[in-house]
Amino acid sequence: MPLLDHFHPPLSTHRHWESFHTTWASAIADALNEKWLPEGYFAEEQLQPSARVEIDVATFEERDQWAGGGVAVAPKTAWTPTSPTWTMPGTLPEGLEVLVFSGEGGPTLVGAIELVSPANKDRPATRRAFAAKCASYLHQGIGLIVVDAVTSRSANLHNELIRLLDQPATFQQPAAMQLYAVAYRPVRRGGDDLIEIWPAELQIGQRLPDLPLWLGPDLVVPIHLETTYTSACQRRRLSP
Repeated sequence: MPLLDHFHPPLSTHRHWESFHTTWASAIADALNEKWLPEGYFAEEQLQPSARVEIDVATFEERDQWAGGGVAVAPKTAWTPTSPTWTMPGTLPEGLEVLVFSGEGGPTLVGAIELVSPANKDRPATRRAFAAKCASYLHQGIGLIVVDAVTSRSANLHNELIRLLDQPATFQQPAAMQLYAVAYRPVRRGGDDLIEIWPAELQIGQRLPDLPLWLGPDLVVPIHLETTYTSACQRRRLSP
């Protein structure tokens, strides 16, 4: 299913982007739970009030069962990500699973997928707030994917994040790139804190890429944006 422009006519006058993005987030969470995540992990979509709406897909670990060397993948995935395009310095904590959402020993957040909204790109303050949230995930060792298919605002939130992290322009995307998806892996290697980055350009009318979602130092699952986007379009009766 080629990527559609959900923010301009004719589609924007017939379908609400908020509904579609909610459906896409649900499709991603369903695929994680049904196909990609190993036992002991679960994903859920989260609706957060903001200027309009913001969708997150969060992945949680319920118990510690993955250890040892090598790259572990969820059962039935047999998938290995490509090498990262960029590796930049990062400041990370000692552990990779640190954000616990319950004082009663509840699940631990280990991965997040952000579907960018127009409100995220609207003003300098909201762009910086979005970048700050992403930086917080990375500094806590949480694997992250950002997907920006918003055509109604001109801003690159990946570049905003790189500037916030005080990294050189070497790690920025071209200024003209407005639609993109990026995966980030915070990792400690050889005593150094690093952030590995997998950027991909999105284009209206083209298929979407696969990206790695890192849930720990040795655990990665694939996020097939194309199949989840197609599922969301089918649920909302959208066609090219």
